[in-house]
Amino acid sequence: MKRILITLLSIGILSSCNQNNKEDNKETKVEVSEEITPVEPNGGIGNGALSISDHFTKSIEKTHKKDKFLSHKAVSFDINIIFNGKEHLDGKITMLTNSSKIRIDKKDESTLIYDGEKIYLYPADANDKGARFDMFTWTYFFGLPYKLSDPGTKWEMQEDRKLNNIAHSTAKLTFEAGTGDAPDDWYVIYADPVAKSLQAAAYIVTYGSDGDTSKAEEDPHAIRYKEFTNVNNIPFATKWEFYGWTSEKGMTDNLGEATISNITFLDNEVQLFDGPENAKVIE
Repeated sequence: MKRILITLLSIGILSSCNQNNKEDNKETKVEVSEEITPVEPNGGIGNGALSISDHFTKSIEKTHKKDKFLSHKAVSFDINIIFNGKEHLDGKITMLTNSSKIRIDKKDESTLIYDGEKIYLYPADANDKGARFDMFTWTYFFGLPYKLSDPGTKWEMQEDRKLNNIAHSTAKLTFEAGTGDAPDDWYVIYADPVAKSLQAAAYIVTYGSDGDTSKAEEDPHAIRYKEFTNVNNIPFATKWEFYGWTSEKGMTDNLGEATISNITFLDNEVQLFDGPENAKVIE
């Protein structure tokens, strides 16, 4: 489900991609899906109705075409991240759509591979600073609209919050104990009031805190999703913006941005996730 999120102040990422399956790269508005969501007989409100939080998450998943996204085996995309005015990572990410395997090919010609169990760095003497952060953080942000109902997720509806002076529905995502590597992380998800698309997420990063989340709680961040485009009729944000965040003020200082391009689906057997010989295993 959720992969490791280390603090956003160490950042990095990937480049270059083929575009064989790319259908439409023009900016587009995200439209509400017309699919009917089956009701849940247990845990709903009234006689079989969805709970408010279930309706919130399922509306986002429908708008982002979760079923269609997961029908593809893998997806790749170029990513370039600028943080505090400096290029932090430039490269290409390839991942199974269920996030269980990941490959990052960096512009500096080093490669990170997660085979589902271990993280490999090649060549072995490449810079390994922030390797685990790079491996799991960006794929989680990219795949967030499809992970809202993963096992271990817990939801609490919150008050509407302004984004660009427009009230957005928000809900807080937390995790059951033992979920992933940082179950003390939380997110506040912003959904467009009309289109129900995922527009932003505030979050804290607690990995490595040894149970002391106070420092992370003092410095929440937020990611803003912008400039949506359709690829294979699935909407993707091609620009991410990062901000400081408080519950009272919402987004504050701009911290950085990421550009996503060349989003391409791969449906053949993918053999890109085997650990290369002479690679270094990242602990």
